[in-house]
Amino acid sequence: MSLRVNDLRVHYRTLRGEVKALDGVSFTMADGEILGLAGESGCGKTTLGKSLIRMDGRMRHAGGTVELDGRDLPIGDDKAMIAFRFHEVSLIPQYSMSAMNPTRRIGRMVAELLRSRGVPLDVKELESRLDLVGLPREVLNRYPIELSGGMKQRMVMVISTLLDPSLLIADEITSALDVSTQQAVAKALLGFRESGYVKSMIFITHDLALTSHIADTIMVMYAGRLAEKAPSNKLTKAPRHPYTRLLINSLPEIGVRHQDRMLKGIPGSPPSLLDPPRGCRFRDRCPMAGEECAEDPPPVEIEPNHFVACWKA
Repeated sequence: MSLRVNDLRVHYRTLRGEVKALDGVSFTMADGEILGLAGESGCGKTTLGKSLIRMDGRMRHAGGTVELDGRDLPIGDDKAMIAFRFHEVSLIPQYSMSAMNPTRRIGRMVAELLRSRGVPLDVKELESRLDLVGLPREVLNRYPIELSGGMKQRMVMVISTLLDPSLLIADEITSALDVSTQQAVAKALLGFRESGYVKSMIFITHDLALTSHIADTIMVMYAGRLAEKAPSNKLTKAPRHPYTRLLINSLPEIGVRHQDRMLKGIPGSPPSLLDPPRGCRFRDRCPMAGEECAEDPPPVEIEPNHFVACWKA
């Protein structure tokens, strides 16, 4: 397996106590796999992505292990992670359109970044990656402000993959883009994998429709825990967790009239992760909840590569 996460727990320090943003998340990824990570805001998906490369000052590694290509990632030790960042695991950050230094021409900025990692600039390799994402080579002589939003996004994608990381984490990289630019970015992501520039990828998003076209597997999270993980076509066509079903049913379908299928939101709100409730965390919003849901449901493999954390599945 390329990535193995076991019982990962990450908490945020606040004045009111510790927020249990990740509370016992376990999953694996195979070499070459693209994993789509979905769920509503606050479910822990961005925290999961950030914790695999760098935890900020508010985050605390409360437990669990992460293994990449057979080696333990020291995610709780910021200094020890320096050797892994960008070489083994890399990140395309949320709001990456503002991630580049506005005072540097892009070519100079890239050279300085590589030099800081002890790697010389290979101009031909850089130009070939610009070709892959459909950027003209003259962007290297421009300042970031001279690029459109989509061009900035693709440039950050190139920078994040220059050291051929084993794992690439793409955090909400299409959320601020128009539909045609989203397609170009998605095509570029697939191109990185097909060209061997990255081995595996975690694609974090709210957009299940786009995720189903990019990802081999989709993992749905709820309130800091895994709800369901399955191959993309299986999860979108035959979801087994009540939350996944409601999440998919709340999305509009092209060609379906409003009177034929009225859209319905999911009633209620996610629980507070300062003091999460016992048992299934979706219990208070679930139309299928029963007495057994007062106990934590473990993720169970109900079919090959199809995991569900629900007593009713």
